[in-house]
Amino acid sequence: MLKRVPTNIITGFLGVGKTTAILNLLKNKPQDENWAVLVNEFGEIGIDGAMMSDSGALIKEVPGGCICCTAGVPTSVAITALLRENPDRLIIEPTGLGHPKQIMATISSAQFSPYIEIRTTLTLTDAHYFEDEKYTTNPNFKQQLDVADVIIANKSDLASKSQKDGMHIWLQSNDIDTNVIAATRGDIELSLLDAFVKPNQEADIEEHHHHHAALEPQFQLPPNQSHIRKENKGQGYFSCGWLFGAELVFNFDDLFSMLNDLTADRIKAVMNTDQGCFAFNKANGVLSVNQLTLSGFESRIEVIDTQLLPWDQLERVLVQLSGLEQ
Repeated sequence: MLKRVPTNIITGFLGVGKTTAILNLLKNKPQDENWAVLVNEFGEIGIDGAMMSDSGALIKEVPGGCICCTAGVPTSVAITALLRENPDRLIIEPTGLGHPKQIMATISSAQFSPYIEIRTTLTLTDAHYFEDEKYTTNPNFKQQLDVADVIIANKSDLASKSQKDGMHIWLQSNDIDTNVIAATRGDIELSLLDAFVKPNQEADIEEHHHHHAALEPQFQLPPNQSHIRKENKGQGYFSCGWLFGAELVFNFDDLFSMLNDLTADRIKAVMNTDQGCFAFNKANGVLSVNQLTLSGFESRIEVIDTQLLPWDQLERVLVQLSGLEQ
């Protein structure tokens, strides 16, 4: 490589709109630049990479584990593979349950510092979250805000003045004086990617224990199976994901109704339906749907919640919607 690649970490807790923000950045990037994105997801079934597949960017995923672990071989392998493509920019999206200080330590280590130039670290948040102790008492929630060069208060159009005031009061009481910029639907100015970098930010390494993603993809579907299921847990959350064969077509209306009724902290899916391929995204009880140009794609869905949900029952419903059981 002849140059160090400008690299941004875009972090934030579950459901704040990181993927939407990255998609907007990719849509608005200079046309003559090639960008790369490294995505980590808490669940075992990769969803975000599929959602970004229409963006034209180079995408690598580290599903079902901890992108932030400095000892995580899959992370190093994925970063190295992307850097070999000589991208003009690298964006790293850690899981909403991850430890951003540790991925910062990884990319600033002797292994990568000759090839990576760390630019603005953006933390997305939502003013609604500062009213809920489930978020404000979570150490990762605070760490994500601590490391930010810029805090993006996303979904600001949906927050009341009292919620916005409460967010600023919480930040001040926790000695976080980082610049806060309001945004709606993840619309972030490209200039922010190079605007701010905190000098000599210490990346304190904390001990934590996860199982690590293997080098091989975690979500390959065996040729003799119509679907597979993968589970994960940690940080007080449970996840379950399914991968369905590309030959299976879901009824869009029934699938939409089921996902709309399903109560969970976080739902993501990319599904083949009788109306085309769609990305489904549910956070804070709101389900959004976007059509993709994918075809012949393996459908995948991930559900995350603080409670252990009845996965067997949900699987039976999904199987019925896929047409496997008539």
